Amino acid sequence: MAISKLEALYLWGQNKNAGEAAMYPKPVHDLSGWKIRSLGCCHKSVVVAADNSVVSWGSHPTYGELGYGDGKAKSSTVPQEVKPLDGIYVSAVGCGWGHVLYIARNSSDEDKAKIEALPEYQP
Repeated sequence: MAISKLEALYLWGQNKNAGEAAMYPKPVHDLSGWKIRSLGCCHKSVVVAADNSVVSWGSHPTYGELGYGDGKAKSSTVPQEVKPLDGIYVSAVGCGWGHVLYIARNSSDEDKAKIEALPEYQP
């Protein structure tokens, strides 16, 4: 996957276990019109920071790393907004085998309050 100079998302290669592979970059039509600023990909998941939202999808995420929240679906075959991050400006994302890292703006008291309101993982 790659982000173009016009902030559009493109993918190529085999994106399903069975099926044809794209031999050249093709736009991700579900995200057309969104301005993509950061992309994170891992084994089975994709997360993007776009406009004022975070969007994710993946058919077999391992630990709920798509970020839809407790009691919500753990996977999605189509891009969905990550609602628990509404109102939080995420400047960059990164993915690993079973996690996603979000770099969020915290330059104002309002930003900091929204971040601190997020649930904290307690193992």
